[in-house]
Amino acid sequence: MKNLHVNFCGVAFKNPLVLASGVLGVTAPSLSRVIELGAGGITTKSLWREPHPGHPNPTMFGTKEYFMNAVGLSDAGLVKGVQTMKELRERTKEPIIANIVAGNIQDFGAIAEAIAELSPDAIEVNISCPNVESEFGKPFACSRIDAAAVTKLVRANVGDIPIAIKLSPNVESIVDIAKAVVDAGADAITAINTVGPGMRWNIDLRTPILSNRVGGVSGPAIFPIAVKAVYDIHAALPNTPIIATGGVNSGRDALEIMMAGGTLVGVGTAIYYHGDATWKKFTDEMSQWLEKSEFETLSDIIGIFHKA
Repeated sequence: MKNLHVNFCGVAFKNPLVLASGVLGVTAPSLSRVIELGAGGITTKSLWREPHPGHPNPTMFGTKEYFMNAVGLSDAGLVKGVQTMKELRERTKEPIIANIVAGNIQDFGAIAEAIAELSPDAIEVNISCPNVESEFGKPFACSRIDAAAVTKLVRANVGDIPIAIKLSPNVESIVDIAKAVVDAGADAITAINTVGPGMRWNIDLRTPILSNRVGGVSGPAIFPIAVKAVYDIHAALPNTPIIATGGVNSGRDALEIMMAGGTLVGVGTAIYYHGDATWKKFTDEMSQWLEKSEFETLSDIIGIFHKA
């Protein structure tokens, strides 16, 4: 098998595939198992400062074309999150990306500082949640000013740990938001979060399929949107690493989104379609393609679409 190693913000990954946040498992054993199955790294579920209940079931719905979720970023809070992170570090030496979330800017700073003490390999900042202190509760990711303010505070509280800001595609210009957070101190970008929200109904019962009525849309249907977002961000910020995620459903998809500009590839809903076989299936496909190509390493393909 070809060497699939990549370097992300100075951190070595055995392959570019990382478990996306909130997709599979909330415990240290379940997360470390993903590494054993072949992932290059893992991203924790979104960690809140205080316990966050999320939405009642049913919270997920999938078809062969797309997946919807309205889990609501449920979490037991910082105390439990710290315990999980400590145990996770004991179970694996592969890279751990800690995902954090908050409803106001100060909470972002507080949870970032607490998580930084555990020395994750990187921190991913989910700014797609609503800003509860703003007049209209608009998500931080929808405002250059708010996104930059969160980034600046997190940057000040985590020392030299790399931070990646997770951006929403549901904005007028994802590139403008990306530029704002990089200017404010972000080391990397994660693109994209879910699209929508979307809605589905049961026509026989005349009831919404999700208890929350609406949910974020992910899965294969959003892959073209993710590729475009990653391509545009890399074109504007060629020296900024990207965790490219959104609908990746094969090794060839992973290669394509890396060629658009991704350094790492977040894998989420693919597990719904392929189960435990996801990681080996994807890395085998990537290695086989690399063997037949003129490229020596995966690093050689990052952003090559921009040279076409």
